[in-house]
Amino acid sequence: MKKNMGEKDRIVRALIGAVMLVYSIVFMKFIGLLGLIFLGTAAVGFCPLYTVFGISTNKYDE
Repeated sequence: MKKNMGEKDRIVRALIGAVMLVYSIVFMKFIGLLGLIFLGTAAVGFCPLYTVFGISTNKYDE
């Protein structure tokens, strides 16, 4: 699995994921658990949708 996410992209996704999880916990809404997807892709550095659309924000991608 080749990384296709750049550093800034990963940071933004991690922040969005954290906010969504906090929202889920505070307001007891299931939809906020989607933040786990954002956190997971940020941690791994790979987004399957980027592969489908041929996108890469990784500046070291060859």
